[in-house]
Amino acid sequence: MKTVLAYGDSLTWGYDPVNLGRHSYEDRWTSVLQKALGHGVRVIAEGLNGRTTAYDDHLADCERNGVKLLPSILETHKPLDLVIFLLGTNDMKRGIGGSAIAATKGVDRLIKLVRHHDWGFGYDGPDILLVSPPPICDTANVHFAAMFKGGLEESAMLASYYSDLADETGCGFFDAGSVAKTTPLDGIHLDAENTRAIGRGVEPIVRMMLGL
Repeated sequence: MKTVLAYGDSLTWGYDPVNLGRHSYEDRWTSVLQKALGHGVRVIAEGLNGRTTAYDDHLADCERNGVKLLPSILETHKPLDLVIFLLGTNDMKRGIGGSAIAATKGVDRLIKLVRHHDWGFGYDGPDILLVSPPPICDTANVHFAAMFKGGLEESAMLASYYSDLADETGCGFFDAGSVAKTTPLDGIHLDAENTRAIGRGVEPIVRMMLGL
């Protein structure tokens, strides 16, 4: 049995911008991936609305700093064969990170946490797959437009930065923006079809990295 940890934000949690709730279980990209990989692989969906790569959100009602949360989650679910990071959109918020380079530095910190975690059991630790989120798009939603002001241009650079980081650190890479587009309903989230598309798109890379 192979174990995959998908560590992400609302795109992994499955936020539904149409009904303002949560996508059905079968529509979440992690569920699509799980179904495609079959019973020999367990996909753990560790999504949290508002999660950042490495930055504090002082207005949040829970801890959303991905760096602070990751070590405990790694320890909870070890041993792992693959960790997938799909984060960065919330780093685009004004007052959080505000730039693509800030998000990239945050992801680099997450990679280091995985690589230096005390895995025990004579185990070297999992491979890592970086997934860049689909770029933010224009929206008439006043709240989200204000929150992510300046984020359109910055988020469009994430794929390039993450790809370079993956090369530098020996991680896998997938650009979710190549298969999925954010909705103009709020500019950052995905409808059901685009959420499912990430699961389908990432499957071949996950298979390769797991040696399936």
